[in-house]
Amino acid sequence: MKVSIIGASGRVGRAAAFCLAEENYLNELVLISRKRSIGKIEGEALDMYDALAAKGVEVSIKTSSDFDEIGDSDVVVLTSGIARKPGISRMDLGVANAKIVAKYSKKVSKFSPESIMLVVTNPVDIMTYVALKSSEFEKNRVFGIGNHLDSLRLKHLISKHFNIHVSEVHTRVIGEHGEHMVPLLSSTSIGGILLKYFSAFETFDINSIIGKVKNAGGEIISKKESTEYGPAFAISNIVTTILNDEKRMLTVTAYLDGEIEGIHDVCLGVPIKLGIHGVEWIIPIKMTENEKRDFINAAMIVKNNTHKIMSSLGKI
Repeated sequence: MKVSIIGASGRVGRAAAFCLAEENYLNELVLISRKRSIGKIEGEALDMYDALAAKGVEVSIKTSSDFDEIGDSDVVVLTSGIARKPGISRMDLGVANAKIVAKYSKKVSKFSPESIMLVVTNPVDIMTYVALKSSEFEKNRVFGIGNHLDSLRLKHLISKHFNIHVSEVHTRVIGEHGEHMVPLLSSTSIGGILLKYFSAFETFDINSIIGKVKNAGGEIISKKESTEYGPAFAISNIVTTILNDEKRMLTVTAYLDGEIEGIHDVCLGVPIKLGIHGVEWIIPIKMTENEKRDFINAAMIVKNNTHKIMSSLGKI
């Protein structure tokens, strides 16, 4: 199996590279960066080799600024773009990052036309749409990290409140990866029992919890300048699911064509079945009226912002 990471010199890119390398199922990992950052990723590769030797893991790690090297990749992870800084929202990055994503998506299409592309660049819902249209790939082969990380963050906070092991918590966040995310509390469970049947639910302040999930990235950035471990492990989860053909149900940013609430032509966080061919099935779900209202609102906002950014790019 071969995975390529574009933007590997960034903090998320290099953390994701190490997470993937130590999984012990890759034959080849390709780290792509701009020429001026080649030394940095060469150092990262050497450092990773030392760590992998301690774990008894063997993988070929190549470093390059030449996109020829991504040829025959099974998965290409796109992390390139301007990173968020304190006080900057994901949407503030939109136009600048769209130009970067459009450029590199075309290169992925040219040099690795059979690959699956995972978009990490923010604002990820819009960037996934840009990547899909720029690459001209089938919609099942381009998707974004989306609400997978949000769902993991919510899972952690629920486990803390109910004082239960995190593996027992099953929850999901859909919609925008941002202010308009939608927690599916109506179907959240602990050990198969719906959340509302636990006595601790009476003191569960969902508005406060969701506020923490929404602001999690910003809080981390304000304290250490960037997020890296959370996104990196979320990327590893997704890539592992693809390469091992696990058929897992994850919440990623996928292109909607009427599968949920009749929403068309927008990329949004939704539950999907993921396997070796990418998005195998967008899973129709039933929501409460409030959840449905919030999800439709998120779709309208993301779609409107997507059209604005696509217009700024011109014809691609």
